[in-house]
Amino acid sequence: MQARPGEPSTEGGTDRSGPGTAAPVMDRLRPRAREIVTVARQLLEDEGMESFSMRKLADRLGVRAPVIYKHFASKGALVAALISVGFEEQGALFEAALTSSDPALTTMAALYRAYGRDNPHLYRLMYDRDLDRSLLLPGSEERAVIPVVQAAGGDRDLARAAWAFAHGMMILELNGRFPADADLEAAWRRGMASLDPSSRA
Repeated sequence: MQARPGEPSTEGGTDRSGPGTAAPVMDRLRPRAREIVTVARQLLEDEGMESFSMRKLADRLGVRAPVIYKHFASKGALVAALISVGFEEQGALFEAALTSSDPALTTMAALYRAYGRDNPHLYRLMYDRDLDRSLLLPGSEERAVIPVVQAAGGDRDLARAAWAFAHGMMILELNGRFPADADLEAAWRRGMASLDPSSRA
């Protein structure tokens, strides 16, 4: 059955949406939808969400705005696709951290910070705004969550606490709220050392 506009395509096989089994988010989109997401991400990082509009995106694509709506039913659906890609990218990084000899949660926190610094506007879109999970591509958020829970020894409360610390540090850093002389490396190390069970073993 053909996917509705804005939804992943299932052409060529069944969409297995479970974490670790689903095709990459971008592979699940039709080619034109993939192009729209790629250009939308560039626009987002160039101008930020406040200046992001479907009209500007259409201009960059060289099309009229209604063409975008043939592939994404709403701006919210497109935003959800961007967030889904971000979750998948982070999930791949976190999965690799599980194989590291270093404390896993601490390693993931460093990767999380680097991702936020490299993709500040996508990061804000993912973590600093309301999230309509019903629009996310199936399995994308879970791919980012599951390795963190594994690193926390299956303790979801600990995983949430580690994420809350990492997000608090990240958003304050992005907003320039720390004093100029603040040793952020030390703050990250100290915070994660208190949370990562493998660092206390």
